[in-house]
Amino acid sequence: MKQPWWALAALVITPSLALAQPAPALPDASPRARIEQKVGLTQMWVDYGSPGQKGRTVWGELVPYGELWRTGANKNTVIHFDRDVTFGGVQVPAGAYGLLTIPGEDTWTVILNEQTEAWGTGGYDEAKDAARVTAPPADVPGRERMTFIFSDTTPSQTRLDLEWAGLRVSVPIEVDTKAHVQAEIDNATRLAWVPHERSARYLLDERRDLEQALSYAEQSIAIQENWRNLWVKARILGALGQKRAAIKTTQKAKERGDDSGAFQFYGPQMDEAIDRWKGKS
Repeated sequence: MKQPWWALAALVITPSLALAQPAPALPDASPRARIEQKVGLTQMWVDYGSPGQKGRTVWGELVPYGELWRTGANKNTVIHFDRDVTFGGVQVPAGAYGLLTIPGEDTWTVILNEQTEAWGTGGYDEAKDAARVTAPPADVPGRERMTFIFSDTTPSQTRLDLEWAGLRVSVPIEVDTKAHVQAEIDNATRLAWVPHERSARYLLDERRDLEQALSYAEQSIAIQENWRNLWVKARILGALGQKRAAIKTTQKAKERGDDSGAFQFYGPQMDEAIDRWKGKS
């Protein structure tokens, strides 16, 4: 019997509609998790896949002893440090590292490796290890999902704990917060002249309140005299009609010059300004 046209069309259209249906959102078996902690001025965080125990025997079976483990599920577990740290007594530069382990009944090896994009342990290269430290496991109350925790945090140290299925492995992390703070202070005071110089330059360029611009330039020079703020002051003096003072200040700026590209650019402008203020052009 000949099929009606609409029945044939349904046979063609229906599979296409089925393929077009979106997949339902379902829970991940090992959802991604992230913890972060600031220690002093150092930000650190761990990104990992968190498997569940699901009634299984984890240690020695699901996770064998003596074998390299990704320390999580799916994509690499990765730990990030935005400043240098000491990880388990080993100096580690700022950066991101794959975190792997070799579990043992009495001792674990915790590894930070420069490879961060691996899936599992297949691409592991020991030559890229940034740190290998040992840590004893400890018994703790059971935890269904594998979890990382930062514990006992102070301004200069913290502890990274891995907990799962009644076991905890901990690695101390230390940061030189005093040195970090001193570097911040040194940098801030070294550049303390900059806001006044930029404010003076802005008012000069806008030809607004040149007396205030001159005050800002002098404050910048009082903090740290250099060719940049001297040159701004000279230009302000020139704009105020104080040509003799402008020439003297420009000459001083030239004496304070350096080998930077910026000074090489502005040097000829200083010579032209001196000639202009002397009436040579």
